[in-house]
Amino acid sequence: MSWNHRGRALLASVSLSLSLSVSLLLPLAALPASAEPGLAWRPCPTRYSPTAQCASVTVPIDRGNPDGGTRFAYRKGAVTLPLVRLPAEDPAHRIGSLLTNPGGPGGSGVDVISYGGQGLALQTPELAELRKRFDVIGFDPRGVGHTTPAITCDPKKLYDPAVNRFPASRAEYDALVAHNRAAGEDCLARTGPLLSQVDTQSAAEDIESIRVALGESRISWLGVSYGTELGAAYAAKYPGRLRAMVLDGAVDHSRPTRRSILEEAAATEDGLLRFVSWCAGSGECAMRGQDVLAKYDALLSAHGVPSSQLGRDATPDELAAGFYGYLYVKGFWPLLSQALAQATSATPDASGLTGAAQFFSPSYAAYRAVGCHDSPAPFTGPVDMRVMGELLKTAAPHSWRYSEFWDFTSGCTGWPIPANNPPHARPVRGSVGILVVGNTHDPSTPLVWARGLAADIRNSTLLINDGDGHTGLLNSPCVRAEEAKYLVSGIIPAPGTSCADSREQAAAPAR
Repeated sequence: MSWNHRGRALLASVSLSLSLSVSLLLPLAALPASAEPGLAWRPCPTRYSPTAQCASVTVPIDRGNPDGGTRFAYRKGAVTLPLVRLPAEDPAHRIGSLLTNPGGPGGSGVDVISYGGQGLALQTPELAELRKRFDVIGFDPRGVGHTTPAITCDPKKLYDPAVNRFPASRAEYDALVAHNRAAGEDCLARTGPLLSQVDTQSAAEDIESIRVALGESRISWLGVSYGTELGAAYAAKYPGRLRAMVLDGAVDHSRPTRRSILEEAAATEDGLLRFVSWCAGSGECAMRGQDVLAKYDALLSAHGVPSSQLGRDATPDELAAGFYGYLYVKGFWPLLSQALAQATSATPDASGLTGAAQFFSPSYAAYRAVGCHDSPAPFTGPVDMRVMGELLKTAAPHSWRYSEFWDFTSGCTGWPIPANNPPHARPVRGSVGILVVGNTHDPSTPLVWARGLAADIRNSTLLINDGDGHTGLLNSPCVRAEEAKYLVSGIIPAPGTSCADSREQAAAPAR
């Protein structure tokens, strides 16, 4: 999601590992709302992006949060946002700047673009025209990745496998609250005032500063997963500054949190069952011919499944989180079957699963801090949380131990930083046509979210991809082709446009 996964940003790590054959400090007084035009670009080549150039934009920490809820008192200071640019390969026919966000919250756009993610640096056939016609811009949102300052937390305080994220008693609930409060206080002490201002509304204001610094009258946008929430927030604030916008793997921030918890849990369950069905008929599945669902259930019910990667037994939550990470890209499902086979063998090792768990991602601190601004816990106490947990288990009887919105909300229960951007409706009016994309079997951002987001954007088209995995961009050549065609032409696809992709068409993992 976005969220997820995305380093989620997990989505960033998934993007980086794909091989798609189809990829200053100005005085604060000068920056009341946006950065001054002009950027000092310097070469910063990588093996995957040899033409990459880097620069930075400095913005005020406190954006005022006009759309947020409770906020701290005014905080002085500035945060520097790193940028990376892949210059248009056909400058004579250059259209402008295409800003991207790979998801999260917490995904580093700088790293993803620099190291070949999203198919833009590696140039998939469907996206090759984007590299020719646009300066592709990756950036790290405030507090994320290489920003200065960056969200910083002690990983051991942020995540403790001994803390029950499904508390069954008042004592367990109080322990969860105390843990999250202490973790947030540690993050605040290490990060400073920025931690109170890393909400998505503030990050959307930063995009406007980037646009000004680029010298563009309008920008194009390609956002996936959490990048759809960030992009939609910008579109609502600055609809006249858009030339084109793709929102793929849509997050609908207007939905009540309790509803989002259950909808996403059901989508994750659907992803698990789709994998099980694929495994039964695919020669690529390492567990073909076995009762995969029973094996999965037994694994998550077991006490003590060793993980050499962790150097200890993995918890059921960690196993479920790692399994979830593989569901993002259907091309990863053969690897998932191998990881599950190893974890359930006579000499089990769950490292293949725990290595993909979000809890151990370097971006988990940013994921938690931004998530608690945007998706604060809705629970009123231990009874309420326990009832909601039971509803979640009903929606996802096999995969209930991990879904992203439960990770957000359970991790934000007791979080000491007031939320600036809780879910609320923010319609987009007066923009160019915006393309919203949803997969029928997305395990992270269910199709109902794409429908909801499209309904909040007056001039939008919903492109539905009948397929598996998180986002069309990472899983569907058809979607990539439609997105590229729209971004280049500026002409939104006709209503009813759809895609359907087979397993063979899906992107393959790196070998």
